[in-house]
Amino acid sequence: MDLDVLNMFVIAGGTLAIPILAFVASFLLWPSALIRIYYWYWRRALGMQVRYAKYDDYQFCYSYRGRPGYRPSLLMLHGFSAHKDMWLSIVKFLPKNLHLVCVDMPGHEGTTRSDLDDYSISGQAKRIHQFVECIKLNRRPFHLVGTSMGGNVAGVYAAQYPEDVCSLTLICPAGLPSTTDSKFIKQLRELQESKRIDRIPLIPSTPEEMADMLKLCSYVRFKVPQQILQGLVDVRIPHNEFYRKLFLEIVDEKSRHSLHENMSKIKAPTQVIWGKQDQVLDVSGASVLASAIPDCHVYILENCGHSVVVERPRKTANLILEFLALLHSIDNNKKQA
Repeated sequence: MDLDVLNMFVIAGGTLAIPILAFVASFLLWPSALIRIYYWYWRRALGMQVRYAKYDDYQFCYSYRGRPGYRPSLLMLHGFSAHKDMWLSIVKFLPKNLHLVCVDMPGHEGTTRSDLDDYSISGQAKRIHQFVECIKLNRRPFHLVGTSMGGNVAGVYAAQYPEDVCSLTLICPAGLPSTTDSKFIKQLRELQESKRIDRIPLIPSTPEEMADMLKLCSYVRFKVPQQILQGLVDVRIPHNEFYRKLFLEIVDEKSRHSLHENMSKIKAPTQVIWGKQDQVLDVSGASVLASAIPDCHVYILENCGHSVVVERPRKTANLILEFLALLHSIDNNKKQA
């Protein structure tokens, strides 16, 4: 073989080997860095841009795509201990010309965390209202989407600021009493009785606890490598003290049933999406909302747990789009009548 050709293959092989070795090293030594790169890559691939907004000395971090148009903008509120990027799996199936805004909830990821802040559900709703005013999202009423804790906040927001919200999607929302205890609620009771409330199932600190949390939240059994579990834990551990404080705040008497206390004030057309096999928040909450909110559309997803956004992203995106199309059709019919 010609020496120049041989050198070319050696150089090409070395060039390919560097990123491969970097990936392997990251996977084995710094899995948390790999997870951050993963989110960065998917934000770029899906056209989501990260921005910051200031309200006095408070900073909100959010991602967005598109611009406000004739269709309502979508504001998406994530759940407990998550972040704005949890919505990327759904963003993938939404039209690129739809204006989307995904915000880090108070104290989460890039949004300000302060010991002086009010992390009750009503306190979080007030903060989200500040964010909405800050980026002028409420120039026109928008469609509000929330899941789990974010669903609780979204419902309270719709009740407290009805002029901002034209329609609402609640995905397995917290804040409702239930006649049937979920597996998670039973676990919490057992921990309270044994005085081990510091070991909250939604706040893992080891790869084994992370695997248990994923099993609790998902009906679909994802096979997650040990290194990725370790990375997920590494990302969360610096925030676990805050998560414990927040959890105790939102299960306190002031916030525990916030959505239930406000649901009769919700006037916007509402869509409820719930996983039938939800082990965190029992699916019976869907009928509670349906009986209290006029014009409430309920969708129960078979073979799906609490993590609807992750387990059934395409179906969830389609349901939201169909709901918005239905409301647009109804609105046009009213105008023509």
